[in-house]
Amino acid sequence: MIRTRFAPSPNGQLHLGHAWAALVAHDLARAGGGEFLLRIEDIDGTRSRPELAQTFRDDLHWLGLTWDAEVIQSQRLGHYAAAGARLKAMGLLYPCRCTRAQIAAAAREIGPDGPVYPGTCRRHPIDPDGHDMAWRLDVAGAMARTGPLHWDDALAGRQAARPDLFGDVVILRKEAPASYHLAATLDDAADAVTLVTRGMDLFAATHIHRLLQALLDLPVPRWHHHPLLLDDDTGRKLAKRRGSPSLADRRDAGQDGIALAEALRRHDFPAGISLGVGVGSLS
Repeated sequence: MIRTRFAPSPNGQLHLGHAWAALVAHDLARAGGGEFLLRIEDIDGTRSRPELAQTFRDDLHWLGLTWDAEVIQSQRLGHYAAAGARLKAMGLLYPCRCTRAQIAAAAREIGPDGPVYPGTCRRHPIDPDGHDMAWRLDVAGAMARTGPLHWDDALAGRQAARPDLFGDVVILRKEAPASYHLAATLDDAADAVTLVTRGMDLFAATHIHRLLQALLDLPVPRWHHHPLLLDDDTGRKLAKRRGSPSLADRRDAGQDGIALAEALRRHDFPAGISLGVGVGSLS
């Protein structure tokens, strides 16, 4: 049975880009006779605003969407800690206190997330004392353990996993219980998600997630990376911080949410918004 999820973070209100992502996940599940899950990803430290979770629910109902189950990410902190401990026991995590400025100054490559960490604290280990440090994955060591890996995207087809493009990514953050990479991978497994739907901006992250699945003996779903809604003036994805009107603002203004959802399904986007270039078709 197909099972998808929409997983917003309560650090800002939802906008049309989120509505589009929720519709894609919801409609794929319903078309396949499956289930649609709402997951509130609320472990981003002080940036998380618990009161926004109810706003998200109201937004989705306004769009005419229903979900079969709901998960609150912060209820799984022990799950993340156990996975981190397992990776440490495998000798694949090492502590790091490098700042972003230090990494940018020392990096020799640019990867999908920006400057690639040059392995400073792997080559010159630090004492793992205190809490002011992150834990990074020794990606080369992890890849040597798993061997070649692949993953399948519904639009882009079969992909060879290339986690090395990221360098040694952070798995346990200084200021949060887990990185996005670890939390999303563990959550999708725990939630029995069979089709991970998300925007093309997260396509490359799947290389890391596939590696973590192999290391932690997790089930491997299929992925569906859909094109993003873009601001025609800037060519960038919609974002609240760049002035994209929130769904709550549209609700308060009396806009018809169900009519808006139907328009998005028809690719009839509001003026100034277009669908970015993706792989394949959503039809």
